[in-house]
Amino acid sequence: MTPAREKKPDRRPPYQHAADELRREIKQGRIKPGQQMPSVRELQERFGVANMTARSALNVLRDEGLIYTIHGRGSFVADIGDKTGEFAVDYTPPAWYLANTKGEPHDEAESEGKDGGPDDQTAGTSLIKLLADLRDEIRALSAEHQELRREVDALKKAQQQRS
Repeated sequence: MTPAREKKPDRRPPYQHAADELRREIKQGRIKPGQQMPSVRELQERFGVANMTARSALNVLRDEGLIYTIHGRGSFVADIGDKTGEFAVDYTPPAWYLANTKGEPHDEAESEGKDGGPDDQTAGTSLIKLLADLRDEIRALSAEHQELRREVDALKKAQQQRS
């Protein structure tokens, strides 16, 4: 008998491990839409991480649209599902997540979808293109915003000079 093959250590940062676990809980319905996420302090204790690491995990989920934060109140699970608890939107995990979980499904929902749907690589590529397009649009809007601010400042100066 050969000794059990040791698994390669996962070198991802701790915040990604925490985000993965929280993402799984949301997808499995253990944390329901509208329900408050654990506090940063609770996440620190649960995962044995620093304050900023716990915040980073929540930031990842917020960036993915799975949670939203109300200043002074906390973070809550976004209502992205329908009445059956299934995701109503085509949720695709981030590319780094897909790359690190290939062939290692963590729950039933992740192991499904092999029935002719788009593969992880195609979904990851589509997500990357979408994010790049969004980034470009945000940059364009930011440039327009800066131009409008300059125009408003110029108008204010002109008005002050007339006064």
